[in-house]
Amino acid sequence: MSLRRTWLTAARIMRQLRHDPRTVGLLLVVPSALVGLLAWSLVNRPGSFDVIGPRLLGVFPLTVMFLVTSVTTLRERTNGTLERLLTMPLGKAELILGYAGAFGVIALVQSALVSSLSYTWYGLAHQGIPWRTSAVALCAGLLGTAFGLALSALAKSEFQAVQFMPAFILPQLLLCGLLVPLAQLPTALRSVADVLPMTAAVHAITPMQPGSYYLEQFAIMVAYILGALVVGSTTLRRRTK
Repeated sequence: MSLRRTWLTAARIMRQLRHDPRTVGLLLVVPSALVGLLAWSLVNRPGSFDVIGPRLLGVFPLTVMFLVTSVTTLRERTNGTLERLLTMPLGKAELILGYAGAFGVIALVQSALVSSLSYTWYGLAHQGIPWRTSAVALCAGLLGTAFGLALSALAKSEFQAVQFMPAFILPQLLLCGLLVPLAQLPTALRSVADVLPMTAAVHAITPMQPGSYYLEQFAIMVAYILGALVVGSTTLRRRTK
């Protein structure tokens, strides 16, 4: 594997994003605006945003990065860009890591922006540690990126990539503890919810837990990120069918 080819791939993606203000807006502005809208809607319910807001920092980045990454990768596949790149001395792993690196930078900026606005303008008062909340938002963004890269291989059009949203994201939203506490779920659903990546993101923001608890949740997220990147590199096709 060549770090130089990986870096060049990431730099190419960053240049493309720089000339695509709508995508940049979706990646950076929309998550911040949604959290701000939630804070505003709960202004007459003191303390509610302090409970719900941190959990959404593990949900919004994953959702947005999944959508943008899967659609962007699928677009490059359908217009032949990936096929042309893979005719060059560029390995699949280098290509996937290049994409992951570029979108990882976006996820880092996104998490820093959303967390900063939440703890300042939006008035979030959370018992957890602010840097840990930012780390969870970053991991959630990387999860969305990794899964978007992996699942884009299953789609044949951008519309099909968008269709993965209700199939992949919505079940996690229902089971991650955001709407219904995990303790109140049926036993069968609880066993599934406990191993979902979005559940780990929500749990990692839960305050007043021992350090080992947070390490376990971060380990689950990192394992999913690495696993999805491996799947993405092995399922990437050299030819567009």
